[in-house]
Amino acid sequence: MIMNLNTVFAIAGAALGCFGLVSALFAIRAVRRWQDRCSSVETRLEALRRELDLVASISLKTGRRVKRVEQEYSGVSDRVDLVELRAAAPAFDQAIDSARRGADPGRLTAQFGLSRGEADLVTRLHGRKKSA
Repeated sequence: MIMNLNTVFAIAGAALGCFGLVSALFAIRAVRRWQDRCSSVETRLEALRRELDLVASISLKTGRRVKRVEQEYSGVSDRVDLVELRAAAPAFDQAIDSARRGADPGRLTAQFGLSRGEADLVTRLHGRKKSA
């Protein structure tokens, strides 16, 4: 069987058409996968936005709480500095010596500027032991 030029062109055209059809089917399939992937990314992005909004809200509330705590306890540092200045080592040393000589907590408070709790502690730790 002798093939003429028209038959060769027809076969080549049919093969090219089949190849084009298969290529189109693969392209359609790839496009659908990309669409699914884009949809998945958009869904995750929306979830991420919601989570970010939640984190921002929590951060704002935490910031407010921290500010409130700072305001409530802003004087603590000043009071600690005052206590450190007032309760220098020599004052405690003198109070301890006085407690060893029998001074009571009231006298330690008046004489050395100790708080009642500090004076009681110094008396208990360093005061004269009571006989039973």
